[in-house]
Amino acid sequence: MTTTMMAALRFGVVGALNSLVGLAVIWALLRLGVGDYPANACSYAVGVCLSFVLNRAWTFAVRGPVGSGEVARFLLVFALSYAANLGVLTLMRALGFAHSLIGQGAAMAAYSVCFFLLSRHFVFAAGRLAR
Repeated sequence: MTTTMMAALRFGVVGALNSLVGLAVIWALLRLGVGDYPANACSYAVGVCLSFVLNRAWTFAVRGPVGSGEVARFLLVFALSYAANLGVLTLMRALGFAHSLIGQGAAMAAYSVCFFLLSRHFVFAAGRLAR
């Protein structure tokens, strides 16, 4: 298996784990009486941090101190990937897939592919090359 394929597989595992942790955070906060929006926001905050740490260390095997530029690039890539998600979702709705798992699935796929490629080639590339 190529290094890109292994990284993509690890990226998927991190995403699945991130989703489970996010749901657990939402569940716990809702049980504590926190509202939907704050619970969702906390879940995303935990998820972004977990994703950064696991993808940096495990998916892309970056070592050494974390630089502020690396964190800023990661947050930018997160925002761009989410924008790609919304763009594809909007397109799918225009194509007749409103309120559809097909449209949501296409949007999720766009987010994941965008996030993986930008993480590999923009966020964590310098750290991988420095080894």
